[in-house]
Amino acid sequence: MTNTAAAPASAPATDNPVLRTSAADPAVAEAHFAARLSLYTDPSDVHAALAADGDPGFTVVDVRNREAWDHGHVPGAVHIPYARAAGLAPGLIDRDTPVVVYCWSPACDGGARGALAFARLGYRVKEMIGGFEYWAREGFPAETAEGTDRRAADPLVAPAGVSCAC
Repeated sequence: MTNTAAAPASAPATDNPVLRTSAADPAVAEAHFAARLSLYTDPSDVHAALAADGDPGFTVVDVRNREAWDHGHVPGAVHIPYARAAGLAPGLIDRDTPVVVYCWSPACDGGARGALAFARLGYRVKEMIGGFEYWAREGFPAETAEGTDRRAADPLVAPAGVSCAC
């Protein structure tokens, strides 16, 4: 005889790839996402903080190499390649100032390497997820030796008139 009784509501459906592994307990999820937000920020929030009047309360640090920096960077960012952070950061950034580091893109671990270097130096640090790629794709200004340029936003990343309101 085949058992046709339905599985309890709390058991995930094994053929459902989303629920194959159960969702976390709310307390576990709360701790995870609170920790995540203490470690990461995004280009939109960084831009909003920099565009507001007054001191944003953090320093933006580009941890890429010179060639990438020269190609374009967040206006007002400090250039400290992550491999040189120990030698450069203490002379450029007060240790009590939080830093937001970024590298090129989400496909690059340079931002994580930079965040680790700053954390090891005793700085409070966040990584800007998406890196400079998503800064530029959202249409935020890029600074070069020639000045500041604002590129059009990528419609797949920041469609005109649409906001995620986050």
